[in-house]
Amino acid sequence: MLQLPNGVRHSPEYLSRSRQEALVDIIRAIVVEAPLFVPVMPGTGKPMSVRMTNCGPLGWVTDKERGYRYQPTHPVTGRPWPDMPQELLDIWSDVSGYDKPPQACLVNFYSDDARMGLHQDKDEQDLAAPVVSISLGNACLFRVGGVQRTDKSLSLRLSSGDIVVLGSAGRMCFHGVDRIYPATSTLLKNGGRINLTLRRVTL
Repeated sequence: MLQLPNGVRHSPEYLSRSRQEALVDIIRAIVVEAPLFVPVMPGTGKPMSVRMTNCGPLGWVTDKERGYRYQPTHPVTGRPWPDMPQELLDIWSDVSGYDKPPQACLVNFYSDDARMGLHQDKDEQDLAAPVVSISLGNACLFRVGGVQRTDKSLSLRLSSGDIVVLGSAGRMCFHGVDRIYPATSTLLKNGGRINLTLRRVTL
């Protein structure tokens, strides 16, 4: 049994298949209104391997010139992000243990060769609020460490329907996705993985 860092909780198969399918339909509608875009690293302008979009009052974006930040509009269309669906608000209420609602849901789409390097979620003002992560589609190898990049890390496999909560002492833990396991889920007809992260941004 893996001993996760304090404040990091993994709930395997939290969402039933029917709830997963309903979320995928919701995300498809969000993507129609707020198309997936390729984020780039600050300074270098190097593209990330994931595509992303957001819903809620605020969305997380990054570009070469202005770096990591939250803003109320899509960086390509200039339109406000779609509303946060009730299904995601319900999940937050059920698992977050936090009395204020999330303001952003970052939607990351991972193709089978995508990954995400170790990072901290630290662009939010309200670091008392947890980050709630929802996995849909193909399984991934998730890595989580401590609050310093050099701290020892461990890896666990996340499957479709799993939820991970980074809160309290685990809120600032470094984490990332080392790989996607192709053809491990039939949820997404064209494969890949969707990761939804719910965040509270302002105090």
